[in-house]
Amino acid sequence: MTTTTQPAVKPANPNFSSGPCAKRPGWTLEALSDAPLGRSHRAKVGKAKLKLAIDLTREVLDIPADYRIAIVPASDTGAVEMALWSLLGARPVDLLAWESFGEGWVTDVVKQLKLKDARVLKAGYGELPDLAQINFDHDVVFTWNGTTSGVRVPNADFIPTDRQGLTICDATSAVFAQDLDWSKLDVVTYSWQKVLGGEGAHGMLILSPRAVERLESYVPAWPLPKIFRLTKGGKLIEGTFEGETINTPSMLCVEDYIDALNWAKQAGGLKGLQARSDANFKVLADYVAKTPWIDFLATVPETRSNTSVCLVVADAEVRALAPDAQAAFAKALAASLEKAGVAYDIGAYRDAPAGLRIWAGATVEASDLEALLPWLDWAFASAKAGLKQAA
Repeated sequence: MTTTTQPAVKPANPNFSSGPCAKRPGWTLEALSDAPLGRSHRAKVGKAKLKLAIDLTREVLDIPADYRIAIVPASDTGAVEMALWSLLGARPVDLLAWESFGEGWVTDVVKQLKLKDARVLKAGYGELPDLAQINFDHDVVFTWNGTTSGVRVPNADFIPTDRQGLTICDATSAVFAQDLDWSKLDVVTYSWQKVLGGEGAHGMLILSPRAVERLESYVPAWPLPKIFRLTKGGKLIEGTFEGETINTPSMLCVEDYIDALNWAKQAGGLKGLQARSDANFKVLADYVAKTPWIDFLATVPETRSNTSVCLVVADAEVRALAPDAQAAFAKALAASLEKAGVAYDIGAYRDAPAGLRIWAGATVEASDLEALLPWLDWAFASAKAGLKQAA
């Protein structure tokens, strides 16, 4: 039963944004006191911090020893575009798109790189393309977890081990929360600001030996900006993967990432982070199962994200409204929750269907999600009351 009476208990942390995401539990600025501020990232202390960030990344994610890891500019977008510009063109490419960021990579490849042998496999918000249609003799570009749709690939079983092309995976809202099969992935990218609640502007680029082989044996037909260059004289620039960054990183952000990785180890490592995300998702899934007015945007349970949980208003009266009115209703829900100080930044992504998007990654506490649920009912009831008054 929904009510327009405000609940008594608020979430202790109302930050449910899907990026930048909530800081780890217990985080304070004091956690960054060891950051070498005012020092060069090329100084011994700076390079040691950057190398530590890479080494901890490998440890927490259990990345194979022969995979290279680099800290690169421009967040996940920079990491993906570095891979696209550096690796594509040697083979035809299949591009998967079922939400906004996947569509962005299609634009990069088709309209900017202008590859003629690019094939696009699309699905609408809430669904996956037919993964059986992928040609793995081609290079393949896909998002593991659609941040703006809440739809993820259920596993890596669709990727063959004997593929000829490279798999380039944008995993920014999946890594640290979902199982990535490294043997099936040749390029993995992400940013610090998602599951670990880190700061923005820095990306991570992880390369398999097959990807390194491509870099050392293939020269793209187009010029590469300085910040995209990973080879020199036909050989990988190894220093890039030892903490010698291409451009100047923020050592404050690096310290924050190191702090988040150390917290991850204390929280049980990768399995612990996945368990936290799964428990958070279960709070929302149980609520949706018993609440008639709300539903998942993702239509197939096995493809529902445990991090970026996208929800739609399923109430029949609201669904009968014109699309603009439905969008206004959903925005009113998010606005009322923000005004009450119980949930910030949970409106659907601007290109996605109208609804709510609630981050459930590992830095969120299940108790905060549980405290949020009565407020969702309150916001819905209040918005429905407003509809009736307007009528």
